[in-house]
Amino acid sequence: MPTSPLVPETLPRSSDPFHEQRRETCPWCGSAHLRTRVRASDPLRHRPGTFVLDACDECGHAFQNPRLTAEGLAFFHRDFYERQLEEFAARVLSARAVRRRHRAAAHKLSALREPESWLDVGTGHARFPEAAKEFFPYTSFDGLDPTARVEQALLQGRIEEAHRGYLTTPGMTARLRARYDVVSMFHHLEHTLDPRAELRAALTALRPGGHLVVEVPDPRCAFAFLLGRWWLPYGQPRHLHLMPLPNLRAELETLGCTVLVTDRRAPHIPYDLSAALTLLLAHAHPLLKWALSPLLDVAWVLDNTLAPLLRRTPFSNAYRIVARKDWG
Repeated sequence: MPTSPLVPETLPRSSDPFHEQRRETCPWCGSAHLRTRVRASDPLRHRPGTFVLDACDECGHAFQNPRLTAEGLAFFHRDFYERQLEEFAARVLSARAVRRRHRAAAHKLSALREPESWLDVGTGHARFPEAAKEFFPYTSFDGLDPTARVEQALLQGRIEEAHRGYLTTPGMTARLRARYDVVSMFHHLEHTLDPRAELRAALTALRPGGHLVVEVPDPRCAFAFLLGRWWLPYGQPRHLHLMPLPNLRAELETLGCTVLVTDRRAPHIPYDLSAALTLLLAHAHPLLKWALSPLLDVAWVLDNTLAPLLRRTPFSNAYRIVARKDWG
């Protein structure tokens, strides 16, 4: 399986500055056996247009097709759009639940020996570094994010250095080379144009023997098939690639890592039913919205009551990999 970059395909130039041409092969393995998994409009801004997520029958990789260009991705990462996402997330997950989730992740990772320096990629407001300091009091946390949120996090003292952009932004790799003992990516890789390039850049930022932590949505989650376009982790138009666990594990091993942990239980986020209903109601007639809104509380209760069971089944909606960058 190729490792650098995503499998290329010769495509005619698109007249749309926000979209590439549609491709006929899987960008992960090159197979031509594709099927459309979901068609969805922008759920937050309700602008005209449909985004398509295709899946490969050979390797299971799911990807936006046609994919956003770098310009299109930058548009959907503008700060005002991020605020809309945060407002939506607040309706589905309370701030207390988010803090509890970050704290639980940091507690799990406290099994790692105390790192000197840690880079959190896609950090946003740096809520994870803020929570992780309880378990890693002597670690220096830096953050990287494509939006101005990372600079605000620096001003608020949650991180010690702020880097704006992606790991693959020109000049970023050289600036961060071998600076960190841990690099974490919580729900970041699915937003990148080339996940393989982002992984290589993350490993470049690591010192030999350092650890890479990756957490992403699981496209094989049973809720993805049950809820269809209303499954939140499909995340159109901002989620460009959804990688099954075996693909990501094999890629890290190909890049010279030893995979230490794979976890599909702890990363599960209990929001599938309540988020799907919230998305559905956002598109509904006001009268239907009023009639069905009481069901949101029921969906929230079901999500949280069933979570201890669902996280042990194929309904778990995310997974985490911890890998060590081997010497040499």
